[in-house]
This record gives sequence, C-alpha cells and structure tokens, in this order.
Amino acid sequence: MSMHTAPGVRLLPNAITVLAMCAGLSAVQFALNGQLKGAIAAVAVAAVLDGLDGRIARLLDATSKMGAELDSLSDAMSFGVAPALTLYAWQLQDNRAGWIVALIFAVCMVLRLARFNTLLDDTDQPPYAKEFFVGVPAPAAGLLVLLPLVLTAHFDYPGWWANQNVVMVWMVLIAALMVSRVPTLSLKTVKVPPRAAAPLLVLVALLAAAIIMFPLISLAIAMVLYLLHVPYAVYRHNWLAKHPEAWGAPPRERRAIRRRTQRRLGLRPPLRRRVAGAARRVRLARRHSHPDGPRRSWRSLELRRSRNDGAPR
Repeated sequence: MSMHTAPGVRLLPNAITVLAMCAGLSAVQFALNGQLKGAIAAVAVAAVLDGLDGRIARLLDATSKMGAELDSLSDAMSFGVAPALTLYAWQLQDNRAGWIVALIFAVCMVLRLARFNTLLDDTDQPPYAKEFFVGVPAPAAGLLVLLPLVLTAHFDYPGWWANQNVVMVWMVLIAALMVSRVPTLSLKTVKVPPRAAAPLLVLVALLAAAIIMFPLISLAIAMVLYLLHVPYAVYRHNWLAKHPEAWGAPPRERRAIRRRTQRRLGLRPPLRRRVAGAARRVRLARRHSHPDGPRRSWRSLELRRSRNDGAPR
C-alpha cells in the first residue's frame, strides 16, 4: 500500500493537531492552579505542534478537508479560548469588564481564522500575497497576548504590566491586530541564501541556548521583536504592490530593483570619490593679510635677527 493511502500516515497530522488543542486547553488548568509557567509552556507547545502538523501533512501527502477544518478548530481553542480564559482566571476574575474583554479576544480569533480560510480559496490575489499574512496569525497572537503573564512569571512579581486595565487594553490591542488588514511576514516563503546558511545555524544554536537558560525572558524578547517587524512588513508589502516587476524576481534581483528605485528617487547619498573634471577646493585669502604678500617671520626664513637692528643709527 502506498504512503499516501496508508490510514496510519493520514492519522498522524490529525493526531498532532489534537495534541496541540489539548496542550492549549491545558493552559487554563495550569492558570486555575496558579502555575503560571505551566500555562505559558502549554500555549508554547501548542504553537510548536501547530507549526508541525501542516508541514507533516504536506510532506506525507496526507492533506484532507477534515484536517484543515480540525486545524482551524484547534487554533480557535488553543490560541483564542485558552489564552483568554488563562488571563481571565489569572487576573480578571473580579472584574465584569474582564469577561467582556476575554469574549472579544476569543471572537476576534474565530473571525481571523474564518477570514484566513476564505483567503485560501481566493485566486484573485497578487503573487506576492503569499509572502504575507493578513493580520497577526493565530499562534503569534496567542503568545503575544500572554506577554503580561510571561513578565510576571519571569520577575516573580506582578508589576504595572499585571494591572487589570493594562491587561485588558493589551488583549483588545492584540485582538485588533488579529482582525486588521495589517500585513505580517510569513516564514513559509522565506528563502535563505547559501552564504547565510552557516550564520543562521549559529543563530539558531544561540537561540536554543537562550531558551534553555532563560526561557521566559527569551520568549518576551521574541514577542517584542515580532511586534517591531510589523512596520517593515507594511513597508515591504506597499513596495511590492507598487513594483510588479519584482513579484516573481529572486531576492538578489529584488534588491537590485530596490537600489535602482532609490537612485531614481534621489535617496542615495552622493559619492565622495573625486570625479574627473570636478573643481578642486579653493582656499580663500585671509582677511588681514599683508599687502605685499604673506608675511614671513625670521624663524621661518631661518635667519637670525641682529641685536643692533633695533638700535638707532
């Protein structure tokens, strides 16, 4: 029996999806027991498993409509319902507005996933659209919204970031980013040049060491860096929309097109090299110069002034 028809192979990606959903929902149980680090780890494990199930399904040729629907339901539970209930059980139980904010976040997650599924069947999108997500993706949003919880677990102290109003505003902000039209980069289409493979592996090793030694603060820094990349993603999306000649070009040709565009707009600084035919720098005469020419001292002429020069004759 071939690999793409084996029932066991088809079951593997769906099993990983179910494990991701169980890991995400376990975060609520950890939060109810006051185990903040366990709640964060559960959502992080769900994000890792969510990134593996689709790739394994495509690698094993085991994609199916049931797997796609199950993946969307798992994302809604793991990164929408679970983080919202985790933050509610942690800090918002005694606030009526806290439950409303938790509902808003969960609903925005469902709406974001529904729009993502409809965009998969849209054939009118430009070729560069596959390089971006529309809004913040579900796993990233599920981790970003837990940033106040991550900081509290790392410092072991509920600072200003753990204030109820700050937590609610943060949840609404991440929910708005999910359903917005703000483009974010998709790592699925990132191509690494051969020269950058070795340095990238070194960075991966350093990142793994940082996660092992300082897991919580490393996760917080990664989330902040992800937010900081959004302006670059917006700039890159707008630039590609205005330059159709770069849609199908490889990265090297895209950089060349960008450099030509910058020269055309006059954005590059002028070269400091000497150009043939250019005028040299001219020194202007000093204001208080001697009328007969520059005055020279006795010492510059290497002459010794006589003692009797100043005596009357």
